[in-house]
Amino acid sequence: MSNVPLMPMATAVWLVENTTLTFKQIATFCNLHEVEVQGIADGEVAKGIMAYNPIISGQLSREEIELSSKDENRELQIKNMDVEISTSDKKIKKYVPLSKRQDKPDSALWLIKHHSLLKDSQIAKLVSITKNSVTSIRNKSYWNYNNLNPKDPVAMNLFTQKDLIAAIEKAERRIKREKKQKEKERKIS
Repeated sequence: MSNVPLMPMATAVWLVENTTLTFKQIATFCNLHEVEVQGIADGEVAKGIMAYNPIISGQLSREEIELSSKDENRELQIKNMDVEISTSDKKIKKYVPLSKRQDKPDSALWLIKHHSLLKDSQIAKLVSITKNSVTSIRNKSYWNYNNLNPKDPVAMNLFTQKDLIAAIEKAERRIKREKKQKEKERKIS
């Protein structure tokens, strides 16, 4: 059986203690050998294992247990256990030491030089500096512009390569939209 309940031995202990299911039904459901389930019932196997209620955990319903209790040839069906795992990486503001803070304008300059299609607001968000700082770096009017050294922000660990790729893809989509908009305006006029 491909869908095995969480903590199969503890689940088997609970099923033995709380249902009238056959050892074969419990063994099949918990992916155990029938002799192991017999041993649980006799108190020889799973000593000290706390019973785990599959109803509370949402793996079985009372109705499912009752249906199988009435028909010893019917196998228990585990509830669909598709757990949605969130992949949204919430950005946690982390402390940046003073020695690393100068790397932010350097990284912004690197992004301006290597990925010119990124908007100032995107660069500001990636590097965690103000949009005004990015604009002044782009215009070469930043107060410390002559001392800036372009540095790769991914290598400096300011953000991940995944973040950079996502920002570039977003910028490319924006540029395509703007081109389509200009073409529509040309056709209209």
